[in-house]
Amino acid sequence: MYQALYRKYRPQTFDDVVGQGSITQILRTQVITGKLSHAYLFTGSRGTGKTTCSKILAKAVNCLNLQDGNPCNRCAACKSIDSGACMDVLEIDAASNNGVDNVRTLREDAIYAPTELKKRVYIIDEVHMLSMSAFNALLKIIEEPPEHLMFILATTELHKVPATILSRCQRFSFRRIDPADVAARIHFVAYEEGIDISPEAANLLGRLADGALRDGLSLLDQCAAACQGRLTPETVYETLGIAGSRTAGELLLAVADKDANRALELFTRQYAQGKDLAALVDELVSLCRDLLLLKTAPKTGAAMLTGVCTDRELEALLGRFTAPELLRHTRLLQDTASGFNKSANRRIDVELCLLQMCDPALELDAKAFNARLSRLETELASGTIRIQAAGSAAPEATADEEQSVPSEAEEEAVGSAPVPHGGEGRQTPAPQIRELPVSFWADLVDRIRRWRPSLGGYINTNDSNLVSPCLKGDMLELTAASEMVKSIVDHQDIRDRIAQEASALLHMPVRVRFTLRGGRGGGEDPMNNLIDLARDHPDIFHLQ
Repeated sequence: MYQALYRKYRPQTFDDVVGQGSITQILRTQVITGKLSHAYLFTGSRGTGKTTCSKILAKAVNCLNLQDGNPCNRCAACKSIDSGACMDVLEIDAASNNGVDNVRTLREDAIYAPTELKKRVYIIDEVHMLSMSAFNALLKIIEEPPEHLMFILATTELHKVPATILSRCQRFSFRRIDPADVAARIHFVAYEEGIDISPEAANLLGRLADGALRDGLSLLDQCAAACQGRLTPETVYETLGIAGSRTAGELLLAVADKDANRALELFTRQYAQGKDLAALVDELVSLCRDLLLLKTAPKTGAAMLTGVCTDRELEALLGRFTAPELLRHTRLLQDTASGFNKSANRRIDVELCLLQMCDPALELDAKAFNARLSRLETELASGTIRIQAAGSAAPEATADEEQSVPSEAEEEAVGSAPVPHGGEGRQTPAPQIRELPVSFWADLVDRIRRWRPSLGGYINTNDSNLVSPCLKGDMLELTAASEMVKSIVDHQDIRDRIAQEASALLHMPVRVRFTLRGGRGGGEDPMNNLIDLARDHPDIFHLQ
């Protein structure tokens, strides 16, 4: 009968345990010196060796021929425990035996001396599943056990174990196993089993195990059964149903290129093939997280990767994003995933998320603006966007540029210039500034605040003058005191509403635009003004 690899290669001595050297050394020393506790508590995440060390310790305290603190695995006591026929070493699953009656039965049996071994050992797995009454029933015998009795408790959720139990046990915390150690063990098991596996695939399985050696061997077992040839990262991705570099990496490349068509095409293909959307989003989150770690902490981040992409794929993606962009993408994906439980259509959620990732301008919050700013700074520093320093000679204008129509701001700036004869180069005079009615601004502010109360902090009649009005011809020019205020109020729906209300108050058609105090006109994306800022102040962006 076939035996799973994680069972077949379960460590039989303390020396065989992977990644828990400090714990196994202490346990070996206690066995050698005989300074054993009557109760142990092993804590840690799944697959880190808690139950394995419990069984090794149970054998070691009863072994008839100890080998430097390790059980010999050859004497009658070791063989009896390994076979599961020994009645003096009992492994109890607290998840299914969590009632007070179960513990009372255990307590009644525990007082009897062992029948064939030196010590009677109770291994209680997932001890946090016991009820409070069961814990209370267990407390007395753990506090004052007979000489022949030892308890080994194991749990993955230490916070659920009462303090009265914790204070009576020696506690050992099992850490997650390093991916390199998991990969090395996978290599060893694959060699012993005749499984042809590439180093890249072993490293990938080591990362996917997430610190649990048992999970790593289970994944190896699954991949080896599904693949008849050599195990590679591609076969691992295919067997485990992970999109991996073929999809997650391509999706992020499309996002880096701002190619929404390509991103939606890749997503639609995965959706048509039945890919679980939650799994796809989770893979994208893991990939963004890996890139962010490598971007911000390259030395330590390499040991913390999830393995959703190969090292080569990560290298190709790393230079395509800035850290703020990766942080924004991660948060967008996490928000999308967290909303799945109450969503009516997950497909639309993912599509909207991908569109926002491809085009930060679709969002108007500070995080999106910061991501776009970091991208612009990177492009400016690398020379992708060339800025002409102030005072340098401008390139000669082409024929098309000479015949271009002057902008509205340029028309106003030269409105008083003399008009040459013949009509060529004629410019429209600047519109006259008109006096506004006394109560106009107060009435307009009141209407805007009733329509959208959140604008009251920016469009108001206070002395701060965050936004101030001026009527030039039929153009109501609203001047913002700062770039931040302008970025908040300068949106098409707000301009349209203000134009509608102002037209009603002035009894004439009115257009609206926002300007920056001492700066350029409104109606623009705030990012567009950064180019002008860099041109006028190259020292801000450290440009030569």
